[in-house]
Amino acid sequence: MLSPGAVFTRRPRRGALTCLLCLAALFALGAPVAHAQGTVVASLSNLRTDTRWAYPTTAAVVRRAPSPHSAAVARLRFLTVDDQAELYEALRSAKTAAKQTWVEIEVPGRPNGRTGWVPRAALSAFSVSHEYLRVDEESLRATLYKEGKAIFSAPVGVGKASTVTPKGHFYVLEKLVSVNAPVYGPFALGTSAYAPTLSEWPGGGVVGIHGTNEPQLIPGRPSHGCVRMRDQDIAKLFSLVGLGTPIDIV
Repeated sequence: MLSPGAVFTRRPRRGALTCLLCLAALFALGAPVAHAQGTVVASLSNLRTDTRWAYPTTAAVVRRAPSPHSAAVARLRFLTVDDQAELYEALRSAKTAAKQTWVEIEVPGRPNGRTGWVPRAALSAFSVSHEYLRVDEESLRATLYKEGKAIFSAPVGVGKASTVTPKGHFYVLEKLVSVNAPVYGPFALGTSAYAPTLSEWPGGGVVGIHGTNEPQLIPGRPSHGCVRMRDQDIAKLFSLVGLGTPIDIV
């Protein structure tokens, strides 16, 4: 994990069951699904080969459901804890009976795994990532896929038993170049994940993927929650992965 002194720069019934299965299949394929209340929901990202993301245009309230009357979950932020541009992974869109369009997004922060809805106008034009990063804590290996094909794989170090690396779905929030911080190697990827226990990253717990000055500990479980890589491996990953790339830590 990064220390406060580290410096970085930016870079039912059978018939009913059948209907439900058909509905699920249509949703998985991105087909619009009409709900009884008149809201039509469609997939924006499959989180493997096509993942849409966007920057906020306003500090809008993130709501539990696609309605201005729904409970607040969070608020959009313009900057990350490292003062980089905040971005949000877009999961689904919803068009209401009142002709309002909403977008369901991932919400970085504790607790991990939160999602919510914002008006479409609260986000910029979508960018698209075709990569997907999988970090396997059992095999201690990270693999990057592009359009479904593995293009990079390397051993990693993850959190020890007392300071675990959280499992779940996350994404690349920022790309950072380290300055005068050899303990973190030459590069770091800031993610949307937050460590459940200790963290040395500024801002209180952001999980990073970064290099190390102790390559002999990789593969292994030496960290405070971050994912460590040998310097040559993080340099290669940094050159391949883009902002908004989905990450599964399993």
